[in-house]
Amino acid sequence: MSWVQEGEMTRASLGPQLPEVAEEEEEGCRGPRLRRRVQFLLPPVTIQEPPPQQEEKAFHQSVEHLLGATLEGNFEGLFAADGWEDLLEEKSVRKLRVRGGQGQARGPQPGQEVTVKLLGALQDQSLVEKDPRLTFVLGQGEAVQALDLAVLSMRPGEVALILTRPAYAYGRLGRQPDIPAEAPLLYQVTLLQVRESPDLALLAAPQRLGLADRAREQGRFHFERQDYQLALRSYQRALRLLPSSPAAADGPQDQEVEEQEVELRQLRLKCLTSCAAAQLKLGRREAALDFCHEAERLEPDDAQALYWKGKLLAELGQDQAAAKLLKRALQLEPTAKAIHAELSRMARRQRGQPEPGGDVPGGPLSHSPAGPDQARTSLSPQNPVAAACVPDEGVACAAAGKAAAVSGLSALRQPQLSLSVAPHLSFP
Repeated sequence: MSWVQEGEMTRASLGPQLPEVAEEEEEGCRGPRLRRRVQFLLPPVTIQEPPPQQEEKAFHQSVEHLLGATLEGNFEGLFAADGWEDLLEEKSVRKLRVRGGQGQARGPQPGQEVTVKLLGALQDQSLVEKDPRLTFVLGQGEAVQALDLAVLSMRPGEVALILTRPAYAYGRLGRQPDIPAEAPLLYQVTLLQVRESPDLALLAAPQRLGLADRAREQGRFHFERQDYQLALRSYQRALRLLPSSPAAADGPQDQEVEEQEVELRQLRLKCLTSCAAAQLKLGRREAALDFCHEAERLEPDDAQALYWKGKLLAELGQDQAAAKLLKRALQLEPTAKAIHAELSRMARRQRGQPEPGGDVPGGPLSHSPAGPDQARTSLSPQNPVAAACVPDEGVACAAAGKAAAVSGLSALRQPQLSLSVAPHLSFP
Protein backbone atom coordinates (compact mmCIF):
# COMPACT_ATOMS: atom_id res chain seq x y z
CA MET A 1 0.00 0.00 0.00
CA SER A 2 1.45 3.40 -0.96
CA TRP A 3 0.28 6.80 0.27
CA VAL A 4 0.59 10.24 -1.23
CA GLN A 5 0.15 12.75 1.58
CA GLU A 6 -1.04 16.29 1.14
CA GLY A 7 1.73 18.79 1.72
CA GLU A 8 4.44 16.30 0.73
CA MET A 9 3.96 16.56 -2.99
CA THR A 10 6.97 16.14 -5.22
CA ARG A 11 7.49 16.78 -8.88
CA ALA A 12 7.46 13.01 -9.48
CA SER A 13 4.12 12.57 -7.75
CA LEU A 14 2.51 15.40 -9.69
CA GLY A 15 3.75 14.28 -13.08
CA PRO A 16 5.15 16.76 -15.63
CA GLN A 17 5.53 20.28 -14.25
CA LEU A 18 5.02 23.55 -16.01
CA PRO A 19 8.18 25.66 -16.16
CA GLU A 20 8.37 28.78 -14.09
CA VAL A 21 7.11 31.66 -16.15
CA ALA A 22 8.55 35.12 -15.83
CA GLU A 23 6.80 37.88 -17.67
CA GLU A 24 8.90 41.04 -17.88
CA GLU A 25 7.10 44.32 -18.16
CA GLU A 26 7.74 45.70 -21.57
CA GLU A 27 8.07 49.38 -22.23
CA GLY A 28 4.65 50.75 -22.85
CA CYS A 29 2.87 47.94 -21.00
CA ARG A 30 1.21 48.73 -17.72
CA GLY A 31 0.99 45.19 -16.37
CA PRO A 32 3.06 44.16 -13.31
CA ARG A 33 6.02 41.87 -13.38
CA LEU A 34 4.95 38.30 -12.67
CA ARG A 35 7.03 35.44 -11.34
CA ARG A 36 4.64 32.87 -9.94
CA ARG A 37 5.09 29.24 -8.96
CA VAL A 38 1.86 27.23 -9.28
CA GLN A 39 1.57 24.13 -7.11
CA PHE A 40 -1.47 21.84 -7.15
CA LEU A 41 -2.35 20.11 -3.89
CA LEU A 42 -4.09 16.76 -4.26
CA PRO A 43 -5.98 14.96 -1.51
CA PRO A 44 -4.39 11.81 -0.04
CA VAL A 45 -4.64 8.84 -2.42
CA THR A 46 -4.52 5.21 -1.38
CA ILE A 47 -3.48 2.61 -3.97
CA GLN A 48 -4.49 -0.84 -2.85
CA GLU A 49 -3.58 -4.23 -4.21
CA PRO A 50 -6.59 -6.00 -5.76
CA PRO A 51 -8.43 -8.14 -3.23
CA PRO A 52 -8.09 -11.94 -3.40
CA GLN A 53 -10.35 -13.58 -5.95
CA GLN A 54 -12.65 -15.18 -3.44
CA GLU A 55 -15.06 -16.46 -6.06
CA GLU A 56 -12.33 -18.25 -7.99
CA LYS A 57 -11.02 -19.67 -4.75
CA ALA A 58 -14.45 -21.02 -3.84
CA PHE A 59 -14.81 -22.51 -7.33
CA HIS A 60 -11.48 -24.32 -7.03
CA GLN A 61 -12.52 -25.64 -3.61
CA SER A 62 -15.79 -26.91 -5.10
CA VAL A 63 -13.89 -28.71 -7.86
CA GLU A 64 -11.51 -30.28 -5.34
CA HIS A 65 -14.41 -31.39 -3.16
CA LEU A 66 -16.29 -32.94 -6.08
CA LEU A 67 -13.23 -34.77 -7.39
CA GLY A 68 -12.30 -35.95 -3.91
CA ALA A 69 -15.71 -37.56 -3.53
CA THR A 70 -15.16 -39.84 -6.55
CA LEU A 71 -13.12 -43.02 -6.64
CA GLU A 72 -11.52 -42.04 -9.93
CA GLY A 73 -10.59 -38.54 -8.79
CA ASN A 74 -11.40 -37.12 -12.22
CA PHE A 75 -14.34 -35.90 -14.28
CA GLU A 76 -15.23 -39.44 -15.40
CA GLY A 77 -16.32 -40.16 -11.84
CA LEU A 78 -18.57 -37.10 -11.91
CA PHE A 79 -20.27 -38.23 -15.12
CA ALA A 80 -21.40 -41.33 -13.22
CA ALA A 81 -22.06 -39.68 -9.85
CA ASP A 82 -25.51 -39.35 -8.27
CA GLY A 83 -27.20 -36.05 -7.46
CA TRP A 84 -26.66 -34.41 -10.85
CA GLU A 85 -29.43 -33.44 -13.28
CA ASP A 86 -28.89 -34.83 -16.76
CA LEU A 87 -29.64 -32.28 -19.47
CA LEU A 88 -29.11 -34.92 -22.15
CA GLU A 89 -30.06 -38.61 -22.00
CA GLU A 90 -26.53 -39.90 -22.54
CA LYS A 91 -25.22 -37.91 -19.51
CA SER A 92 -23.04 -35.78 -21.77
CA VAL A 93 -24.12 -32.52 -20.11
CA ARG A 94 -24.92 -32.56 -16.38
CA LYS A 95 -26.03 -29.87 -13.96
CA LEU A 96 -25.64 -29.49 -10.20
CA ARG A 97 -27.58 -26.58 -8.68
CA VAL A 98 -25.54 -24.58 -6.18
CA ARG A 99 -28.09 -21.84 -5.48
CA GLY A 100 -31.68 -21.49 -6.61
CA GLY A 101 -33.04 -18.68 -8.74
CA GLN A 102 -35.20 -15.74 -7.75
CA GLY A 103 -38.77 -16.76 -6.86
CA GLN A 104 -40.92 -18.05 -9.67
CA ALA A 105 -39.26 -15.96 -12.36
CA ARG A 106 -39.62 -17.46 -15.83
CA GLY A 107 -36.53 -19.03 -17.32
CA PRO A 108 -34.95 -17.79 -20.55
CA GLN A 109 -36.26 -18.89 -23.93
CA PRO A 110 -34.47 -19.52 -27.25
CA GLY A 111 -33.84 -16.25 -29.05
CA GLN A 112 -33.53 -14.21 -25.86
CA GLU A 113 -30.31 -12.50 -24.85
CA VAL A 114 -28.78 -13.63 -21.56
CA THR A 115 -25.88 -12.41 -19.44
CA VAL A 116 -24.02 -14.88 -17.25
CA LYS A 117 -21.03 -14.90 -14.95
CA LEU A 118 -18.76 -17.74 -16.01
CA LEU A 119 -15.87 -19.76 -14.62
CA GLY A 120 -14.57 -22.91 -16.29
CA ALA A 121 -11.91 -25.46 -15.37
CA LEU A 122 -10.18 -28.45 -16.86
CA GLN A 123 -9.79 -31.78 -15.13
CA ASP A 124 -6.44 -30.67 -13.69
CA GLN A 125 -8.32 -27.74 -12.08
CA SER A 126 -6.63 -25.10 -14.23
CA LEU A 127 -8.93 -22.14 -14.90
CA VAL A 128 -9.50 -21.71 -18.63
CA GLU A 129 -12.74 -19.70 -18.74
CA LYS A 130 -13.43 -16.49 -16.84
CA ASP A 131 -15.96 -13.84 -17.73
CA PRO A 132 -17.87 -11.70 -15.22
CA ARG A 133 -20.47 -10.68 -17.83
CA LEU A 134 -20.73 -12.94 -20.86
CA THR A 135 -23.66 -11.99 -23.10
CA PHE A 136 -25.06 -14.18 -25.88
CA VAL A 137 -28.32 -15.09 -27.61
CA LEU A 138 -29.68 -18.53 -26.77
CA GLY A 139 -29.99 -21.05 -29.57
CA GLN A 140 -27.89 -19.08 -32.05
CA GLY A 141 -24.59 -20.92 -31.66
CA GLU A 142 -22.96 -17.94 -29.94
CA ALA A 143 -21.72 -20.06 -27.01
CA VAL A 144 -20.65 -23.66 -26.63
CA GLN A 145 -23.61 -26.02 -26.72
CA ALA A 146 -23.30 -27.01 -23.07
CA LEU A 147 -23.88 -23.41 -22.00
CA ASP A 148 -26.87 -23.05 -24.31
CA LEU A 149 -28.45 -26.17 -22.81
CA ALA A 150 -27.62 -25.25 -19.24
CA VAL A 151 -28.87 -21.66 -19.28
CA LEU A 152 -32.20 -22.76 -20.78
CA SER A 153 -32.76 -24.79 -17.59
CA MET A 154 -31.88 -21.94 -15.19
CA ARG A 155 -33.69 -19.04 -13.53
CA PRO A 156 -32.32 -15.51 -12.98
CA GLY A 157 -29.99 -15.48 -9.98
CA GLU A 158 -29.39 -19.22 -10.11
CA VAL A 159 -25.87 -20.61 -9.73
CA ALA A 160 -25.07 -24.05 -11.13
CA LEU A 161 -22.13 -26.29 -11.93
CA ILE A 162 -22.21 -27.63 -15.48
CA LEU A 163 -20.20 -30.70 -16.46
CA THR A 164 -19.82 -31.32 -20.18
CA ARG A 165 -18.26 -33.83 -22.51
CA PRO A 166 -15.90 -32.45 -25.18
CA ALA A 167 -18.51 -32.82 -27.94
CA TYR A 168 -20.61 -30.08 -26.30
CA ALA A 169 -17.64 -27.83 -25.55
CA TYR A 170 -14.52 -27.52 -27.75
CA GLY A 171 -14.51 -31.01 -29.22
CA ARG A 172 -11.72 -32.79 -31.01
CA LEU A 173 -9.82 -29.59 -31.82
CA GLY A 174 -9.87 -27.97 -28.40
CA ARG A 175 -9.00 -24.27 -28.12
CA GLN A 176 -5.36 -23.47 -28.36
CA PRO A 177 -3.39 -22.78 -26.30
CA ASP A 178 -5.29 -23.51 -23.09
CA ILE A 179 -7.92 -26.18 -23.82
CA PRO A 180 -6.55 -29.44 -25.26
CA ALA A 181 -8.39 -31.64 -27.71
CA GLU A 182 -11.16 -33.88 -26.35
CA ALA A 183 -11.18 -32.09 -22.98
CA PRO A 184 -14.24 -32.29 -20.69
CA LEU A 185 -14.99 -29.07 -18.82
CA LEU A 186 -16.61 -28.06 -15.56
CA TYR A 187 -18.33 -24.66 -15.54
CA GLN A 188 -19.78 -22.53 -12.79
CA VAL A 189 -22.56 -20.45 -14.30
CA THR A 190 -24.52 -17.62 -12.66
CA LEU A 191 -27.50 -16.36 -14.64
CA LEU A 192 -27.46 -12.59 -14.17
CA GLN A 193 -29.97 -11.23 -16.66
CA VAL A 194 -32.52 -12.26 -19.29
CA ARG A 195 -33.89 -9.82 -21.86
CA GLU A 196 -35.33 -9.73 -25.35
CA SER A 197 -32.90 -9.48 -28.23
CA PRO A 198 -32.38 -5.91 -29.47
CA ASP A 199 -34.71 -4.60 -32.15
CA LEU A 200 -32.61 -4.40 -35.30
CA ALA A 201 -34.70 -1.54 -36.66
CA LEU A 202 -33.55 0.63 -33.74
CA LEU A 203 -29.85 -0.14 -34.07
CA ALA A 204 -27.40 2.13 -35.87
CA ALA A 205 -25.61 0.76 -38.92
CA PRO A 206 -22.21 0.33 -37.16
CA GLN A 207 -23.89 -1.73 -34.43
CA ARG A 208 -25.55 -4.00 -36.96
CA LEU A 209 -22.30 -4.39 -38.86
CA GLY A 210 -20.58 -5.38 -35.62
CA LEU A 211 -23.25 -7.96 -34.79
CA ALA A 212 -23.10 -9.39 -38.31
CA ASP A 213 -19.32 -9.71 -38.21
CA ARG A 214 -19.53 -11.45 -34.85
CA ALA A 215 -22.04 -13.94 -36.27
CA ARG A 216 -19.73 -14.61 -39.21
CA GLU A 217 -16.81 -15.21 -36.83
CA GLN A 218 -18.95 -17.78 -35.02
CA GLY A 219 -19.75 -19.43 -38.34
CA ARG A 220 -16.04 -19.85 -39.07
CA PHE A 221 -15.59 -21.36 -35.61
CA HIS A 222 -18.21 -24.02 -36.42
CA PHE A 223 -16.92 -24.55 -39.97
CA GLU A 224 -13.42 -25.27 -38.66
CA ARG A 225 -14.96 -27.95 -36.44
CA GLN A 226 -16.80 -29.39 -39.45
CA ASP A 227 -20.19 -28.54 -37.95
CA TYR A 228 -21.41 -27.18 -41.26
CA GLN A 229 -25.08 -26.88 -40.29
CA LEU A 230 -24.29 -24.60 -37.36
CA ALA A 231 -21.82 -22.72 -39.53
CA LEU A 232 -24.47 -22.14 -42.19
CA ARG A 233 -26.94 -20.95 -39.56
CA SER A 234 -24.41 -18.41 -38.27
CA TYR A 235 -23.57 -17.15 -41.77
CA GLN A 236 -27.25 -16.75 -42.65
CA ARG A 237 -27.88 -14.91 -39.39
CA ALA A 238 -25.02 -12.58 -40.29
CA LEU A 239 -26.72 -11.80 -43.60
CA ARG A 240 -30.00 -11.03 -41.82
CA LEU A 241 -28.21 -8.71 -39.40
CA LEU A 242 -26.69 -6.59 -42.16
CA PRO A 243 -28.52 -3.31 -42.81
CA SER A 244 -29.80 -2.60 -46.31
CA SER A 245 -27.68 0.57 -46.35
CA PRO A 246 -25.73 2.46 -43.67
CA ALA A 247 -27.51 5.76 -44.31
CA ALA A 248 -30.91 4.19 -43.60
CA ALA A 249 -30.12 3.68 -39.93
CA ASP A 250 -28.46 6.84 -38.71
CA GLY A 251 -27.86 9.20 -41.64
CA PRO A 252 -24.14 10.04 -41.18
CA GLN A 253 -22.14 12.44 -43.31
CA ASP A 254 -21.22 11.53 -46.88
CA GLN A 255 -17.71 10.29 -46.03
CA GLU A 256 -19.05 8.06 -43.28
CA VAL A 257 -21.71 6.71 -45.63
CA GLU A 258 -19.07 5.85 -48.21
CA GLU A 259 -16.84 4.07 -45.65
CA GLN A 260 -19.77 2.11 -44.24
CA GLU A 261 -20.96 1.18 -47.74
CA VAL A 262 -17.55 -0.34 -48.46
CA GLU A 263 -17.57 -2.25 -45.17
CA LEU A 264 -21.15 -3.42 -45.74
CA ARG A 265 -20.38 -4.62 -49.25
CA GLN A 266 -17.26 -6.52 -48.17
CA LEU A 267 -19.00 -8.16 -45.23
CA ARG A 268 -22.00 -9.19 -47.33
CA LEU A 269 -19.67 -10.69 -49.92
CA LYS A 270 -17.81 -12.69 -47.26
CA CYS A 271 -21.07 -13.98 -45.82
CA LEU A 272 -22.33 -15.06 -49.25
CA THR A 273 -19.15 -16.97 -50.12
CA SER A 274 -19.13 -18.57 -46.67
CA CYS A 275 -22.76 -19.67 -47.12
CA ALA A 276 -21.81 -21.18 -50.47
CA ALA A 277 -18.92 -23.08 -48.87
CA ALA A 278 -21.12 -24.45 -46.05
CA GLN A 279 -23.86 -25.51 -48.49
CA LEU A 280 -21.24 -27.23 -50.62
CA LYS A 281 -19.93 -29.14 -47.60
CA LEU A 282 -23.50 -30.19 -46.79
CA GLY A 283 -23.89 -31.55 -50.32
CA ARG A 284 -26.45 -28.92 -51.36
CA ARG A 285 -24.90 -27.93 -54.65
CA GLU A 286 -27.84 -26.01 -56.10
CA ALA A 287 -28.17 -23.89 -52.97
CA ALA A 288 -24.40 -23.32 -52.98
CA LEU A 289 -24.56 -22.23 -56.61
CA ASP A 290 -27.29 -19.70 -55.79
CA PHE A 291 -25.04 -18.07 -53.19
CA CYS A 292 -22.17 -18.06 -55.70
CA HIS A 293 -24.33 -16.31 -58.30
CA GLU A 294 -25.41 -13.70 -55.76
CA ALA A 295 -21.80 -13.09 -54.71
CA GLU A 296 -20.71 -12.75 -58.35
CA ARG A 297 -23.49 -10.21 -59.01
CA LEU A 298 -22.32 -8.21 -56.00
CA GLU A 299 -18.64 -8.28 -57.01
CA PRO A 300 -17.73 -9.92 -60.36
CA ASP A 301 -13.99 -9.75 -59.68
CA ASP A 302 -13.77 -11.16 -56.18
CA ALA A 303 -11.23 -13.98 -56.04
CA GLN A 304 -12.95 -15.70 -53.13
CA ALA A 305 -16.33 -15.83 -54.90
CA LEU A 306 -14.74 -16.97 -58.16
CA TYR A 307 -12.84 -19.71 -56.32
CA TRP A 308 -15.92 -21.21 -54.66
CA LYS A 309 -18.00 -21.04 -57.81
CA GLY A 310 -15.19 -22.64 -59.80
CA LYS A 311 -14.78 -25.35 -57.18
CA LEU A 312 -18.53 -26.03 -57.27
CA LEU A 313 -18.63 -26.24 -61.06
CA ALA A 314 -15.67 -28.64 -60.93
CA GLU A 315 -17.62 -30.90 -58.59
CA LEU A 316 -20.54 -30.76 -61.03
CA GLY A 317 -18.19 -31.94 -63.77
CA GLN A 318 -18.15 -28.63 -65.67
CA ASP A 319 -14.37 -28.51 -65.92
CA GLN A 320 -14.11 -26.00 -68.76
CA ALA A 321 -16.27 -23.40 -67.00
CA ALA A 322 -14.58 -24.16 -63.67
CA ALA A 323 -11.10 -23.73 -65.13
CA LYS A 324 -12.10 -20.38 -66.65
CA LEU A 325 -13.34 -19.04 -63.29
CA LEU A 326 -10.35 -20.37 -61.39
CA LYS A 327 -7.95 -18.82 -63.88
CA ARG A 328 -9.68 -15.46 -63.40
CA ALA A 329 -9.34 -15.89 -59.64
CA LEU A 330 -5.67 -16.75 -60.06
CA GLN A 331 -5.07 -13.59 -62.07
CA LEU A 332 -6.51 -11.61 -59.14
CA GLU A 333 -4.54 -13.57 -56.53
CA PRO A 334 -1.55 -15.13 -58.34
CA THR A 335 0.00 -16.72 -55.24
CA ALA A 336 -3.18 -18.16 -53.64
CA LYS A 337 -2.44 -21.77 -52.79
CA ALA A 338 -6.09 -22.80 -52.75
CA ILE A 339 -6.65 -21.85 -56.37
CA HIS A 340 -3.48 -23.63 -57.44
CA ALA A 341 -4.56 -26.67 -55.44
CA GLU A 342 -8.04 -26.79 -57.00
CA LEU A 343 -6.68 -26.53 -60.53
CA SER A 344 -4.11 -29.20 -59.74
CA ARG A 345 -6.87 -31.37 -58.25
CA MET A 346 -8.89 -31.05 -61.43
CA ALA A 347 -5.87 -31.99 -63.53
CA ARG A 348 -5.21 -35.05 -61.38
CA ARG A 349 -8.82 -36.08 -61.61
CA GLN A 350 -8.68 -35.91 -65.40
CA ARG A 351 -5.57 -38.08 -65.32
CA GLY A 352 -7.31 -40.55 -63.00
CA GLN A 353 -5.06 -39.83 -60.02
CA PRO A 354 -6.35 -39.74 -56.40
CA GLU A 355 -7.40 -36.37 -54.95
CA PRO A 356 -6.44 -34.91 -51.58
CA GLY A 357 -9.26 -33.05 -49.85
CA GLY A 358 -10.09 -30.49 -47.22
CA ASP A 359 -10.55 -26.75 -47.32
CA VAL A 360 -12.23 -24.03 -45.36
CA PRO A 361 -13.96 -20.77 -46.28
CA GLY A 362 -12.46 -17.47 -45.38
CA GLY A 363 -11.30 -14.04 -46.33
CA PRO A 364 -7.62 -13.21 -46.92
CA LEU A 365 -5.97 -15.73 -49.20
CA SER A 366 -3.00 -17.80 -48.12
CA HIS A 367 -0.20 -17.27 -50.56
CA SER A 368 2.73 -19.32 -51.69
CA PRO A 369 6.00 -17.85 -52.93
CA ALA A 370 6.15 -17.50 -56.69
CA GLY A 371 9.85 -17.17 -57.34
CA PRO A 372 11.72 -18.20 -60.49
CA ASP A 373 13.40 -21.07 -58.64
CA GLN A 374 10.09 -22.87 -58.12
CA ALA A 375 9.92 -26.29 -59.66
CA ARG A 376 7.31 -26.37 -62.40
CA THR A 377 4.94 -29.23 -63.06
CA SER A 378 4.75 -30.84 -66.46
CA LEU A 379 1.75 -29.26 -68.12
CA SER A 380 0.25 -30.62 -71.27
CA PRO A 381 -1.03 -27.95 -73.69
CA GLN A 382 -3.75 -30.38 -74.68
CA ASN A 383 -5.10 -30.34 -71.13
CA PRO A 384 -7.17 -27.12 -70.64
CA VAL A 385 -7.31 -27.61 -66.90
CA ALA A 386 -3.55 -28.03 -66.59
CA ALA A 387 -2.95 -25.10 -68.94
CA ALA A 388 -5.16 -22.88 -66.79
CA CYS A 389 -2.97 -23.72 -63.83
CA VAL A 390 -0.39 -21.19 -65.04
CA PRO A 391 -1.81 -17.63 -65.12
CA ASP A 392 -0.86 -15.00 -67.65
CA GLU A 393 1.65 -13.55 -65.20
CA GLY A 394 3.62 -16.78 -65.45
CA VAL A 395 3.16 -17.93 -61.86
CA ALA A 396 3.95 -21.62 -61.62
CA CYS A 397 1.74 -24.01 -59.68
CA ALA A 398 4.46 -26.17 -58.15
CA ALA A 399 2.90 -25.78 -54.72
CA ALA A 400 -0.57 -26.53 -56.05
CA GLY A 401 -0.87 -29.83 -54.19
CA LYS A 402 -0.06 -28.31 -50.83
CA ALA A 403 -2.79 -27.03 -48.53
CA ALA A 404 -2.20 -23.76 -46.71
CA ALA A 405 -2.25 -24.08 -42.95
CA VAL A 406 -5.40 -22.76 -41.31
CA SER A 407 -4.64 -19.94 -38.92
CA GLY A 408 -4.52 -21.07 -35.30
CA LEU A 409 -7.64 -20.58 -33.24
CA SER A 410 -5.71 -18.61 -30.68
CA ALA A 411 -4.87 -15.85 -33.17
CA LEU A 412 -8.01 -13.86 -32.47
CA ARG A 413 -9.04 -15.68 -29.33
CA GLN A 414 -10.97 -13.44 -26.94
CA PRO A 415 -10.63 -14.73 -23.37
CA GLN A 416 -13.79 -12.96 -22.22
CA LEU A 417 -15.94 -15.08 -24.53
CA SER A 418 -16.96 -18.62 -23.74
CA LEU A 419 -17.04 -19.25 -27.46
CA SER A 420 -13.52 -18.55 -28.63
CA VAL A 421 -13.68 -16.86 -31.93
CA ALA A 422 -11.77 -18.45 -34.75
CA PRO A 423 -9.42 -16.26 -36.76
CA HIS A 424 -10.21 -15.14 -40.25
CA LEU A 425 -9.78 -18.51 -41.95
CA SER A 426 -7.72 -18.50 -45.07
CA PHE A 427 -7.85 -20.47 -48.26
CA PRO A 428 -6.34 -23.92 -47.79
